[in-house]
Parts: sequence; structure tokens; C-alpha cells
Amino acid sequence: MADTQPDDPAHRFEVRITSDSHFSWIRTRLSLERTLLSWERTGIALLGFGFTIAKFFEYLNTASGVKPGLLPRAPKLFGLALIAASVIVLAISIWQYRWSINYLRAAPFDRIAPAQRDRMNTPALAVCIALMFIGMATFAAIIARVI
Repeated sequence: MADTQPDDPAHRFEVRITSDSHFSWIRTRLSLERTLLSWERTGIALLGFGFTIAKFFEYLNTASGVKPGLLPRAPKLFGLALIAASVIVLAISIWQYRWSINYLRAAPFDRIAPAQRDRMNTPALAVCIALMFIGMATFAAIIARVI
């Protein structure tokens, strides 16, 4: 043990092969899923609010009998900013999720991880990627109408 570096992550702790540590690994894995779903919920909210703000004020600016605002493009730009934030949040969540899964699949944990060695992609990850593309398409559609 004297020849190992103290900062070496492989030797920071000892992983015991017990049912407790296996189920702890599974609980950690499931908590990553919950975290990804929370990020998705945040991304959906930002996307929805951004789209709603942009479209509502676009309609309001074209309605008859409504006085134009002081900065008529500001709500659309704010909506676009929220949509862009949604795409960024979703991209960060995918990066965080993949990094954490790779960490849980690293050498210290390979003996307590489930036997299957596939990439363990889940529907939550697929939905997150789809939402990111929907956000980019929404952003492009609104920017095409703004300019």
C-alpha cells in the first residue's frame, strides 16, 4: 500500500463483495436515473415556458387594439433564451449521466456491478436526447420568425 499514490481513485477505498454493496450499487444507479429525470423535468419546464412566452407575445403584438410594448422583441428574445437554457440543461444532464455511469462501471466497482456489460442505456436517456433535439428545433423555428 505504500507504493500507491494517495490521490489514485482506484485505491481510495476498498470495495467488498457483499450483497449489501451490490444493492448499494444498484441504489446509486437508480438515483442517477432519478437525477436524470429531474434534469429532464427542468428542461421541459424551461422549454415550455420559453415557447409559451415567445408565442404569447408574438400573438399579443399582432392583436388589434393592443398598444405595442416598449421593447417588442424582448419577450421573444427572453423566450429564446429559456429555450436555449433548456437545450444546455439537457446537454449537461446527458454529460453528467454518462460520466457517472462510466464511473460506476470503473474498476473499483466491476465486481459488485450487475453481470451485464452493455451500455445500460435507458428510456430516460433516449427521452432526454429527444427533448434536446426538440428544443433545438423549437429554437430554430422561433428564430426563423424573429429575424
